[in-house]
Order: sequence, then structure tokens, then C-alpha cells
Amino acid sequence: MNEASALPQTGAELRAAVRAGRFRGATSGAAPDFVQTNVAILPRDLAFDFLVFCQRNPKPCPVIEVLQAGQVEALLSAPGSDIRTDVPGYRVYRAGALVDEPWNLGAWWRDDLVTFLLGCSFTFEHALIRNGIRVPYYGTCRNVSMFITNIQTRPAGGFGGPMVVSMRWIPRDKVIRAVQTTSRFPAVHGAPVHIGDPARIGIPDVQRPDFGDPWPPESPDDVPVFWACGVTPQAVAMASKPRLMITHAPGHMFVTDLKDEDLAVL
Repeated sequence: MNEASALPQTGAELRAAVRAGRFRGATSGAAPDFVQTNVAILPRDLAFDFLVFCQRNPKPCPVIEVLQAGQVEALLSAPGSDIRTDVPGYRVYRAGALVDEPWNLGAWWRDDLVTFLLGCSFTFEHALIRNGIRVPYYGTCRNVSMFITNIQTRPAGGFGGPMVVSMRWIPRDKVIRAVQTTSRFPAVHGAPVHIGDPARIGIPDVQRPDFGDPWPPESPDDVPVFWACGVTPQAVAMASKPRLMITHAPGHMFVTDLKDEDLAVL
């Protein structure tokens, strides 16, 4: 599945393909009109502190839905879904260490686990494209570049650590349009958190991302633009070391039945 036209076109189609083992790639370009979400799953006794952490850090961790302890179906955003099987790649952290990267959570699921679905910038990429801004990895099953920054999140309970950002090269004459376009989607990270010099936010080399794939500029006039990223909980897991946190693999999102325009603001 290397062409956007061959990718599943709805959230339900994508989840079915993932559950059947037919889709394992990055989800940029898949189900282009549907809201994509990051995933963070924690034991119930840690869930309230993490919810407060998200409330204090709405740019990297905008909450779309919270599933009750043991609940596997996203009743509000994706009826009929199963969070244990419908993400095309998972990561499991114990005390800050990555210990497993399973295709499903059959071996890890417990009835005390609480799932957070957090907005993802893949949701607004279709809007960028409609506004004439090219996204080179869109629909290729490759991934956006993501970086751990020197921007610190606001801690809550035992959770805290650096913000992760995603980076896209934007033509200089379209930077304002990119800001305007993404500002309409605050529930999926909204406007950029930084434009220009990567070193100012602690990124020494944009060709060596911490997560995802490197992408060179397509023109000397391209500007690096950085958005808050829902991979931030993984950096927080490594920094804060909760005894268990399960997440999506970077770029491998849970795709809902919500339409992107449902989350847009005027």
C-alpha cells in the first residue's frame, strides 16, 4: 500500500484492515477525512494524574476520548472498535524502558487499564494539502520527522518531561497559510509551537529525528515548522518512568469515525 488511493478511505475500513493484519504502516494519508489519534494506556491508579497532565498540556496532549478502566471500545469516536487490535503498532514501556513492540495487546491487556485517545496532527494534513502545501510522506506508509525538544511540559502528579514535536518543511511563502490552516484544529495540536531555527528548541540536526523518518527540504526557500506532537507521552514515559504505559508506535495511529471538519473551528 504505497499510494494514497490504495489506502483505506474511512476510519472503519482502516481499523478492519489493521485488525485483520493487512495494514501495518504509518497512517498518514489513510482515511484522509477522519480524525486520527495518539494512544496512551495506563493503570487506573495513574490515570487521573495523567488526565491532569493532559489538561495542563493541551497542545501536545489534546484529549479526544477517555475509555473507562477495562473498556476496549471507543464508544464516542469509533463504535465497534477494539483498542487492543485496531492500532497498526504498539509500544510497551515499563519504568521508562521500552520492553515490547507488539502488533496487538492480547498479552498485555488488563481490566484496570484506562485508554486515552489524544489528537494527532495527521488529521490536519489533508487540510494542508487542500491549501496547496505538499506533505511528501502523505500516503506512502512512511512517517513524519519527530524530535524531543528542550520545551518542558507542565508536570502533574508523577508525569512530566520534554515536549515532542513533529516537523514539516513549508515553503516560505506558505508559512502563514500553514499557520492559519492548522490553527483551525486546536483539538489535534493546532498552530505550530515553533517556526525556524531548530537549535532554539534543542534540535541539533533535523536529519536525525528521534522518531519517524528524516526528510530533506525540497527547496532552499523551505522553512522548518514544528507542531506539538502526541508522541510526547512516550518521552514523558521515559522521563517519568511509570510502572506501565502502553502507547501507539510513532506514526501508527488509531483512526476514528469522527470527521476532521467536526473538530475544526472558524
